[in-house]
Amino acid sequence: MNSTDETKKLELLYTLFCDDVRLEVGNKLSFMGVFQNIMVQQLPVSLIKFAVINHWEGEGAHLSVVQILTPDRTAAVVASQPTRFEIASGGFADNISFFVNVTFPAPGQYWVQTLIDSNLFDEQTLIVSDGREQTAEMSEAVN
Repeated sequence: MNSTDETKKLELLYTLFCDDVRLEVGNKLSFMGVFQNIMVQQLPVSLIKFAVINHWEGEGAHLSVVQILTPDRTAAVVASQPTRFEIASGGFADNISFFVNVTFPAPGQYWVQTLIDSNLFDEQTLIVSDGREQTAEMSEAVN
């Protein structure tokens, strides 16, 4: 069976962004600081630690790469090392990509892409915004 047939048997159930992931007793995962967007008081901003969790269902062995693209999609802010994961028939797997010192230079809609076996499988948005701008806009709206 080739990799495209195996990819057809693969389903991404969810993707989470968080500050950290820990493996607890009983093989349980704990997610710390789960978020959807990043709002800061000053840009550029560097995140000391950042994790992307993908929860898969299906079967087969796959190679995963997670990358974050700039809002204009012309450059990668960061990309993970290729990670191999395997799912037994009818099973599931969690693939966690950790990033350290990730810098977002400007506000905008960044693109978190998951590639499986070198092909784009999924894409999520991550909005980075400057809280000072939003506070100013809210003040103007009130006045």
